[in-house]
Amino acid sequence: MSTGDDRRAAPVSFDDRLAIATPEGVEVELTLAGIGSRFIAAAIDFTIQLAVIISLALVTQPAGGAGAAIFTSAAFAMIFFYDVLFEVLARGRTPGKRVNGLRVVRGAGRPITFSRSAVRNILRLIDILPGFYAVGMTAIFVTSENQRIGDLAAGTHVVRYRYGDRPRVQEPGPGVDPGPAATWDVTAVSQDDVATVRAFLERRDELGTGHRAAIARELASRLRPRVGGAPPHIGDEAFLELLMAAKAIRR
Repeated sequence: MSTGDDRRAAPVSFDDRLAIATPEGVEVELTLAGIGSRFIAAAIDFTIQLAVIISLALVTQPAGGAGAAIFTSAAFAMIFFYDVLFEVLARGRTPGKRVNGLRVVRGAGRPITFSRSAVRNILRLIDILPGFYAVGMTAIFVTSENQRIGDLAAGTHVVRYRYGDRPRVQEPGPGVDPGPAATWDVTAVSQDDVATVRAFLERRDELGTGHRAAIARELASRLRPRVGGAPPHIGDEAFLELLMAAKAIRR
């Protein structure tokens, strides 16, 4: 595959995979969520929303007209902002998606933004037609990357994590001493570089040994010349972990 290709989807075993070429020319592979897990996640979120709305109705009912106005506003906010706020503030995960190990991401596996989340969730009004998400489910079936209409418009994907969710590597991880990296000059490492390294460190346990080592080696070889003060003998993954630690302490 040429590095000019933005992405490609290919079935591997029983999973649909999405291989994305990062700006650095490194291919990161994501596991796309299927319609079953997405439906279960949506059902959980709907149950939570319904429970909250019913509770609001019970609480505001004694207040008469004022209570009705409060209930209407709160119910509207629950319906239209629930997904957006969770996706933006919880790194692409509503409670239902968290339970099912799913996450909404944008290109190259990067975190979803408010504007993209708003677009994909506003277009849920189309995906839900004519009922029971018929349009959305049909789109997931027929698109090569398991996207509903909202995902197509927002340029997002719902991906699955085989071994559960892992925290984003923004701070030094467990067992990583930031001390050796405290004096490194990392000013030449861009935010796109950081996002790519973060994506790899988050997903490395899902990769085969050879693929994991190859990606780590490629990233490290590209980034070592941009880092001042890093000893050359540090292993590739250790270098990447310390690089993230160095960027974290300089925020």
